[in-house]
Amino acid sequence: MGRRRWPRERDCAAQGARRHCRRAGPHSSRAAWWLAAGARVCMLKKMGEAVARVARKVNETVESGSDTLDLAECKLVSFPIGIYKVLRNVTDQIHLITLANNELKSLTSKFMTTFCQLQELRLEGNFLHRLPNEVSTLQHLKAIDLSRNQFQDFPEQLTSLPALETINLEENEIVDVPVEKLATMPTLRSVNLRFNPLNAEVRVIAPPLIKFEMLMSPEGARAPPP
Repeated sequence: MGRRRWPRERDCAAQGARRHCRRAGPHSSRAAWWLAAGARVCMLKKMGEAVARVARKVNETVESGSDTLDLAECKLVSFPIGIYKVLRNVTDQIHLITLANNELKSLTSKFMTTFCQLQELRLEGNFLHRLPNEVSTLQHLKAIDLSRNQFQDFPEQLTSLPALETINLEENEIVDVPVEKLATMPTLRSVNLRFNPLNAEVRVIAPPLIKFEMLMSPEGARAPPP
């Protein structure tokens, strides 16, 4: 086994790969090998930085006794299992979690049942297309942000949450909305459905039935570029 390379050495390896490619030329098989090796080094470095950032943020939450866990923009593809153990003694005090702008495709039932005291959950800018049924355990949740994800169906589990006040589903692919169920929610104040391809029935039927604010873009409107 070769000796372990420390971060500075890995940086040097990546720089060496780039220099070798310039000397060998773009069509050299050896140049291609070195380019791939350099790319792997850079990828591992970024992964290491992301892990370190998550660890630092989790430790800050534990040590400060904060009610917020901020893991936005940490390149997460799933919620790290190790966090459950680290936070096991403080989960009840965490009222806000933000996982915005990561690469999440799903959340597990364990996440929902572990953080059942949440009052706000921010998940915007991921690749989510559904929520687990256990989201119904979030009986204290007041606000949820699911904007800029990949929902094609309205997550109807949210209609069972008694404290929910605001739902943000802007920039998804939702066509139909359970307007009648939303109308029975006692605390609901706002549902943001802008830049979704809502069907005509929702646009016509919703306004007379609801007592909350439903935000909708004009039919055919497109979201502005990021």
